[in-house]
Amino acid sequence: MKLYIKNMVCNRCKMVVKTEFEKLGFNPISVQLGEVELVQDQLSNAQNETIKGALSKFGFELLLDKKKQLIEQIKTAIIELVHYQNEPLKSNLSDYLSKKLNAEYAYLSAIFSEMEQNTIEKYFIQQKIEKAKELLTYGEHSLSEIAFQLNYSSVAHLSAQFKKISGQTPSQYKQNHDLGRKTLDEI
Repeated sequence: MKLYIKNMVCNRCKMVVKTEFEKLGFNPISVQLGEVELVQDQLSNAQNETIKGALSKFGFELLLDKKKQLIEQIKTAIIELVHYQNEPLKSNLSDYLSKKLNAEYAYLSAIFSEMEQNTIEKYFIQQKIEKAKELLTYGEHSLSEIAFQLNYSSVAHLSAQFKKISGQTPSQYKQNHDLGRKTLDEI
């Protein structure tokens, strides 16, 4: 069975969640961003509550509601795409999500907008801007390289979205980079 975990957005998170499940006597088959697969077909209410308690100490949330699980799957797919893949997206976002989650994009979009008061596209852009902030902070890439890496058509397009989301230009951010970075689960 698969369990969906909110706020599990990095490799360190995966390690913490895996350790907590093992402490509770569950040996996960796999632990991925936002998802834990167990051998068990079903968990009792008491087991769910125990898992919830153990995870909440670390800021994670066990998601039992189907809509919340779907939202977390969408967010996880976007986070993986933006922050953990080294190749640009080969198709458009709607096709990528539909294929990855095996659901119609219109359905995914409607549920996401209803639950998050945000669109999938805006969430995707917010994640890309956070990745741009990270890359600007490190100072190892030019703005042109960052635009290419994040699959922007031009530096001007990246700069315009950066300003719209963060309230400052990439150059201004680079000078004051201690202002405005968010953790992935805050977006």
